[in-house]
Amino acid sequence: MASEKEIVLVESLAQLVQDLERGCRPSSEWKIGTEHEKFGFRKSNLAPIPYDGEDGIRALLEGLGARDDWASVYEGDNIIALKQKTEGLGSSITLEPGGQFELSGAPLSSIHETCTEVYDHLQQVREVADPLDIGFLGLGFSPKWTLAETPRMPKGRYKIMSAYMPKVGKLGLDMMFRSSTVQVNLDFSSEADMVKKFRVSLALQPVVTALFANSPFKEGKPNGYLSYRSELWRDTDPNRSGMLPFVFDEGMSFEAYTDYALDVPMYFIYRNGRYIDATEGTFRQYIENRHPGLSGYEPTMQDWADHQTTIFPEVRLKQFLEMRGADGGPWRRLCALPALWVGLLYDETALDAAYDLIKDWTTEERQNLRDQVPKLALKAKFRDRTVQDLAKDIVEIASEGLKARNRLDSNGTDERHFIADLEDIAYSGMTSAEKHLEKFQGAWKGSVDPLFEEHAY
Repeated sequence: MASEKEIVLVESLAQLVQDLERGCRPSSEWKIGTEHEKFGFRKSNLAPIPYDGEDGIRALLEGLGARDDWASVYEGDNIIALKQKTEGLGSSITLEPGGQFELSGAPLSSIHETCTEVYDHLQQVREVADPLDIGFLGLGFSPKWTLAETPRMPKGRYKIMSAYMPKVGKLGLDMMFRSSTVQVNLDFSSEADMVKKFRVSLALQPVVTALFANSPFKEGKPNGYLSYRSELWRDTDPNRSGMLPFVFDEGMSFEAYTDYALDVPMYFIYRNGRYIDATEGTFRQYIENRHPGLSGYEPTMQDWADHQTTIFPEVRLKQFLEMRGADGGPWRRLCALPALWVGLLYDETALDAAYDLIKDWTTEERQNLRDQVPKLALKAKFRDRTVQDLAKDIVEIASEGLKARNRLDSNGTDERHFIADLEDIAYSGMTSAEKHLEKFQGAWKGSVDPLFEEHAY
């Protein structure tokens, strides 16, 4: 959080728009930021990991924090995150509400670097976690534990969120405490470039959700969905999630997104080491001194930055675009997600092809696609085609985009091989979720426990 010396007050709406505009950068400076979450579990009995204790999440963070390359971040007496010390790198390790362990990766130039970062992170975490009997699972939804069994992390913002969630949706607490994702953050060069990429990524997000569908279990049994994580978002909080139809309006701009964000109810502001509940009003009310719960507080740019992190559409705009539609999965798919989107969005010819694919889709068609995919994944229908057909289209476009980028590793190999797993899913029509369900009915004999070995990092 910002210190007192760094406080910048919000003095105009233009200031908020300009904050987004500062994300524009030439293509030569575009980066790739990958984030992934994973579930910690006790290897000896497959139980969730509590925060406290000699072998809990606190101990894991402290063990990693003792290494030379990480600095510990505290909230009160509790260690809640780690920041990388290396000059010029911005990666961090943070905790999601139910103890999901998240790596927010550094801004990197190629998928080769991204995959190295993921591999190094998982290796480092294993070195500290193994002696604590902690393993990690890559899946979109916790397959075994009830909500009551799932631990709560000691972060003030999560207390406010967990009290608010049941007021606006039925599945928000499951989203917070029992879901896990992988996402990628990508750049744009101008407002027009942002709009085009925003539209492509929003329209295609359900197709990517289908490719990554990997959450078919809840509390030890099939839950009726292939991406239950995606289904959760359909009943979490309609004021801050969804497909954002206005992005496809003629007047879409940085200002239009700012207007949207201003009217999303707030969660909190942070002052003097504590979180102050702000759920009674919007950011617009706050800057107009009409917020019923924040009388006497002056809005700051840090408040605005915090507020932006509490908006959860399928694609989120900050000073970059965040693709938020994929279930967590095995480590190779942690590289595939950024590779797919980089292939679609970072080559001009590929972006044009992707835009041509979606440009005449209607609001109703996009929403219907979004509504079908959690249950049907690649078998969902679109016009006279299936989502599997669309998935084939986008992996082919992405492959050409990665080929055109021609970012080579030390062996002279480009980035296309990172989406090979997605090509297999698209052409076979079988998602990870469906493969798990087949094994559940067969070799696993009605148990989800084998997941903790087959999908562990």
